[in-house]
Formats: sequence, structure tokens, C-alpha cells
Amino acid sequence: MCLGIPGQVTDIYDMEGTLMSKVDFGGVVQEVCVATVPEVKVGQYVLVHAGFALNILSDQEALETIKLFEELEKFNQEHPSGEQPE
Repeated sequence: MCLGIPGQVTDIYDMEGTLMSKVDFGGVVQEVCVATVPEVKVGQYVLVHAGFALNILSDQEALETIKLFEELEKFNQEHPSGEQPE
């Protein structure tokens, strides 16, 4: 199983013949290869796994996914031992 994380493209550039970008994951900016989605534009969201953009997401898809991650984080903080709520 792989986990893709949505992030917003903030910059696109060429690095030695490979299309790269800076992607913002809620304030954490990482370098991501976008050669697999060369049509991506600054401001769009991409689904990223292991430093590679897998596909372009609509704003709605990205924001829904980010909301789910935030809810999961909140749940984990409230139940640190992995206990299920009653």
C-alpha cells in the first residue's frame, strides 16, 4: 500500500532536463518531480508519493483529502495509544 499526499504546486522549473516543482504540504515545502504530469500549473494540487507527482487533483479533491488527514491527526492526538473510542 502506498500513501499519496496532496500538496499545492508553488513553482515549476527544469533541473537538468527533468521537470521539477516546489510543492507546499501545509507549510512544509518539498521538491517534487512533476515529469509524470507535465501539464501541471502553479497553484494546482498534485498527489505525491516518494517525491513524484502521481496525478493532478481538483481543488475539491485535494481539500477533502487534506481535511481527512487533519481529522485523522486529531483522532490520533485524542487517542495516542490507538484505543478506539467507546
